[in-house]
Amino acid sequence: MTAETRKVTIRAATALLITAALAGVLIFWRSDGIYLWIKAIHIIAVISWMAGMLYLPRLFVYHCEAEVGSKQSETFKVMERRLLRFIINPAMVVSWVLGLWLGWHGHFLTEAWFLLKLALVIGLSAVHGLLARWVRDFAADRNAHPPKFYRIINEVPTLLMIVIVILVTVKPI
Repeated sequence: MTAETRKVTIRAATALLITAALAGVLIFWRSDGIYLWIKAIHIIAVISWMAGMLYLPRLFVYHCEAEVGSKQSETFKVMERRLLRFIINPAMVVSWVLGLWLGWHGHFLTEAWFLLKLALVIGLSAVHGLLARWVRDFAADRNAHPPKFYRIINEVPTLLMIVIVILVTVKPI
């Protein structure tokens, strides 16, 4: 591990610890506003998760065009790994934990819109898993897909996000 990677890891771990501590304070804080604070943190985490999920496939498109072993390819490997490890993964975990907390405390767990949203979030998590696998493939110079594949994959999180936001906001079912 290089000195810069260590520094980034320490910074990310510190940010996660501060976030976890603040979330812990909010969870144990017994005011009427706790639900809204948790909801706000959940929305921030979802925005972060989606930003990474939308950006990572674009990196793959550009990485496909870089020559294996080139400086550009190696730079993409670092960018992809850091994006996944320090933004996308933690944001997904926070989104899931707080989303389930909101569902439980909001008494939504049996509502149709929530169950459909949950199914779509599971689908989004599956896409996340595929992106993580492709990060490992690129890191090992084993990419098996053309740029067009990643351009199409880039649309999947967008479509899931649109339906999820409509379900949560409009509650059509």
